Amino acid sequence: MGTHAAAQPASATTGTSATTVPTRTGLLIIGASQSGVQLAVSLRALGFDEHITLLGDEDHRPYQRPALSKEFLQGTVESESLIFRSNEYWAEHNVDLVKGEYIVRIDKEADGSGVAHASSGREYPFKRLALTVGARARKLEIEGGDLDGVLYLRNADDALALKARVGDATDVVVIGGGFIGLEAASSLQKMGKNVTVLEFGPRLVGRAVGEETAEYFLLAHRSRGLDIRLNTSAARFTAGAADGGTRVAAVELQDGTVLPAQIVLIGIGVVPNTQLAEQLGLAVDNGVVVDRFALASDGTTVAVGDVANMPNPVPGSEPGERIRLESVNNAIEHAKVAAYSLTGRREEYAGIPWFWSNQADLKLQIAGLCNGYDQTVLRRDEERGKFSVLYYRQGQVIAADCVNAPLDFMAVKNALAKGQNIPADAAADPATQLKTITTDS
Repeated sequence: MGTHAAAQPASATTGTSATTVPTRTGLLIIGASQSGVQLAVSLRALGFDEHITLLGDEDHRPYQRPALSKEFLQGTVESESLIFRSNEYWAEHNVDLVKGEYIVRIDKEADGSGVAHASSGREYPFKRLALTVGARARKLEIEGGDLDGVLYLRNADDALALKARVGDATDVVVIGGGFIGLEAASSLQKMGKNVTVLEFGPRLVGRAVGEETAEYFLLAHRSRGLDIRLNTSAARFTAGAADGGTRVAAVELQDGTVLPAQIVLIGIGVVPNTQLAEQLGLAVDNGVVVDRFALASDGTTVAVGDVANMPNPVPGSEPGERIRLESVNNAIEHAKVAAYSLTGRREEYAGIPWFWSNQADLKLQIAGLCNGYDQTVLRRDEERGKFSVLYYRQGQVIAADCVNAPLDFMAVKNALAKGQNIPADAAADPATQLKTITTDS
């Protein structure tokens, strides 16, 4: 949900009827994503009493995505436990939940009102518009990329397709050593599969963590049996003869090596869904450009979550610095700011980004953004399996990567939120609790 990449079946349903289309104007939220759900919930908490239509292009009720590559794939949680809210909640709060509806065009007036046109022919009038359409999986253009068994993992349908094929697979090749790739690879290995991870770059999770953390994960995953190959890319996917040449059977690498694979899972990042924003003439630059109040360039539309390119919310950021964040925390906090905007209040988005990733028995928690660091402090406790890297710029802590070290994570996150510092010299002793050495900057 939140993706806006392909039309879904026109079996739209609302909170009350499978055929009823909302005719009351109010707020139209396009994208039943984490940010879309949070926006609707926050608006009702703020006393917003106009009608809300929450529209998603998947034929599923709004659900949590993080578990798709881990617990849901492994079968330790059921799909129903991932649902955000019950149908009764939406009905009681005057929210029409519309599933399986794909918006192809929006006609909008200068005052922010307009009509959204769906591929089914239905029309959705609105007074105000919110885009919470998220991002879609980046596609790998490669020979054999359309074979059966070549998969992506971004939404529930992707996860269901992967689960349906896992039972018959022995060998899996995962392309991309980012969070999704490593989470899924760890899950598939735990399920008894022979897993190889191909990373085009020189290190794992290169966009999100520093070199020391990347090296830690590389060694940790290899020690657990994952075959990880850096600086490696696929040349083509090939099919087997037994199934008529339609199903993937192997991955051929650029150096000629051939890896058997009944499943190829591609996780090479995402692309923000800016199609509707572009059609509306909104400013777009690696996402929908918004101000600190989540307002797009027309001054009336709000854009929230993964799709939004916003001023860097970290206190003390350089003027004019912009960022697009892909995290649950950002989806929630940004939606709250947008809710204020829609109710006529102006609350700037200012906060500390944080992220997490669970890979096998490694729980990574990241506080802050490590961009532009000039010093690191490594804290490692081999006996307890804890590992942390603190990042500094001109002596001031700016971020931390913490593996199985929640107290370090909380200490850094709290210090950043309060504008405090954790002196590097004192932090170097892994036996020292960081919260006990926090100082005012």
